[in-house]
Amino acid sequence: MGLLNDLGAKGTAPWLDFVDRKFLEAGGLEKLVAEDGLTGVTSNPAIFEKAMGYGDAYDATLAAYDAAHPGAATIDRYEHLAIQDIKAAADTLRPVYDRTDAKDGYVSLEVSPYIADDTDATIAEAQKLWAAVDRPNLMIKIPGTPAGAPAIAATVAAGINVNVTLLFSLEAYQRVAEAHVAGLEQRAAQGLPIDRIAGVASFFVSRIDAVMDKAIDTRVAEGDPEAEALKALRGKVAIANAKAAYAWYQDFVASDRWQALAAKGAQPQRLLWASTGTKDPAYPDTLYVDTLIGADTVNTMPPKTMDAFRERGTVSDTLTADVAGAHHVLAEAERLGLDLNGVTERLVEDGVAQFVKAFDDLLGAIAKKHPHA
Repeated sequence: MGLLNDLGAKGTAPWLDFVDRKFLEAGGLEKLVAEDGLTGVTSNPAIFEKAMGYGDAYDATLAAYDAAHPGAATIDRYEHLAIQDIKAAADTLRPVYDRTDAKDGYVSLEVSPYIADDTDATIAEAQKLWAAVDRPNLMIKIPGTPAGAPAIAATVAAGINVNVTLLFSLEAYQRVAEAHVAGLEQRAAQGLPIDRIAGVASFFVSRIDAVMDKAIDTRVAEGDPEAEALKALRGKVAIANAKAAYAWYQDFVASDRWQALAAKGAQPQRLLWASTGTKDPAYPDTLYVDTLIGADTVNTMPPKTMDAFRERGTVSDTLTADVAGAHHVLAEAERLGLDLNGVTERLVEDGVAQFVKAFDDLLGAIAKKHPHA
């Protein structure tokens, strides 16, 4: 037993925000599951770009695929590689899935960022990837954009587990929580089972502070008369925002609407804390794990953050601590004109743009590094 096991015991499932062929083949994921109580894995285009764009781990697989599929499109070649990694991770996590009766043990694969604003294309791709991976403990990642919400409802209604990604604001989270429930209600109305459908809502944390703190520092440097009040908010807005989202979640799962689904065996769509690596060296490197611990949540950590938490994390019920203080931080941010709503809107756009660039780079690397014979 260690701190990551203790984290899981408090209700925050430790997931790894990383996947890589050599890591999987060397038994790295298996070790984390056995020793640290790891219960899930997330991937995204940026992670695959780092994994596939360098080294030789994928060369033999790609050569075999190219021999069998001459002239295949680069995106199909990428998907073949990614799906193999995702299947391997899902199989490693399958005992967790079985032990927890489908409540955990998931690996996430994202739809193409190119279609983030296309509902129908997102639905079609979610179904294609679900069929290709063919594992019950797969989650399809769908961005929480306005176009993503109806895609989430349709995908859940089709019996597919969904990880909603790129959530920054309470309003966006509420929209996708409603979409998840609508999908479950649609299935239930058709007499279809809903007890083994899992979902998470990935709420991004550190990126909010990175933008907020920069704005605060600029105003303080310019001699803003509210300098002291501004400085008091440094490193606090993202955590306050997350606590407000969790408070809403608690009210939502207590509602009659949710309880009707729970009576049919529905699992709650857990809040997942993403972007939990600390970007400011002035903050503890475990800040966005220590402060976001509570029942029915997930924290997906990059390897560096996971290592730091294993070594010096702090485990206590922090999500429900001083919620009034969190609301005060958000009220102060509004009073001081820090425009959290505007920041979160831009972060969604930036997040999609970053994933598009990573996907461009990834496909470019595959095309360049592994040209067709």
